[in-house]
Amino acid sequence: MKIIVTGGAGFIGSAVIRHIIGNTDDSVVNLDKLTYAGNLESLVEVSGSERYVFEEVDICDRAALERVFRDQQPDAVMHLAAESHVDRSIDGPSAFIETNIVGTYILLEATRQYWQGLNDARKAAFRFHHISTDEVYGDLEDPEELFTETTPYAPSSPYSASKASSDHLVRAWRRTYGLPTVVTNCSNNYGPYHFPEKLIPLMILNALEGKALPVYGKGNQVRDWLYVEDHARALYRVVTEGKVGDTYNIGGHNEQQNIEVVHTLCELLDELRPDSPYCPHASLITHVQDRPGHDLRYAIDASKIQRELGWLPEETFESGIRKTVEWYLNNLQWCRRVQDGSYQRERLGTPA
Repeated sequence: MKIIVTGGAGFIGSAVIRHIIGNTDDSVVNLDKLTYAGNLESLVEVSGSERYVFEEVDICDRAALERVFRDQQPDAVMHLAAESHVDRSIDGPSAFIETNIVGTYILLEATRQYWQGLNDARKAAFRFHHISTDEVYGDLEDPEELFTETTPYAPSSPYSASKASSDHLVRAWRRTYGLPTVVTNCSNNYGPYHFPEKLIPLMILNALEGKALPVYGKGNQVRDWLYVEDHARALYRVVTEGKVGDTYNIGGHNEQQNIEVVHTLCELLDELRPDSPYCPHASLITHVQDRPGHDLRYAIDASKIQRELGWLPEETFESGIRKTVEWYLNNLQWCRRVQDGSYQRERLGTPA
């Protein structure tokens, strides 16, 4: 197959592309606007492949999308392009509305136009896979409750509301126009190449520099942590084997309180960097005012994808978090280039 991956220079998108190029015979067209979170350095290991093409395109640009579809003739679209940082959505929701809602609509329309022009066999085989989040479901009050594919939507932040909106659009295009869509909703991802503003990489890098480790409120927010390479395998399984019109929840079976995650990171850093002047790193933990509308608990029931498609995560939280910390310790140059902005300046040809 030839697969368009939108947002392929982002954290999850780049993991998907690395998985496809490294483990299948399929080709990938990486379609990315290269906002602050898009980093082509996350794709160095596959960028030389003859099965990989990069197109710097905004999903809100209909004409550019039509050109890509016309030139590349894809067999599937995996739609990951999105603004995704909750704190940023609270400070400035406009970009989330534009990219996550309007951009998804424009992409759906460009895809529909292309799909309608295919012959019957290619039309039947085509897939539009929309990748979403468990945050569309709101939070869980019952400690035994899990999000299922039929849990009602109750988004809390501008980010999750915009993702919920895009999910509804995708399902409407399936129901109204017959576009062969499939939707996945995932729990919190972590792993290599994660943008340093997110919890786990932020804590690792702050600890290495002796900076405060800011934890919202008591840190008792519970998340189900999914190793990004496990997620990439699941997404490929869904786009190739998932049932049209269905939704699949993807989780890591790893519920942890945020404060537990931070303590685990500190313990690993104490072990792996015992000569650090900041040991014990847990002494750097600082509790800060909670953010508005902060959901307390997310937890995914991922039994459907296991039952129907045979997917299970390979990493436990313990194995995945150790791999993650080791990756950051071994790739500090990648981190510094993100932190100082040089990964963007060099791409744009501006002075460092």
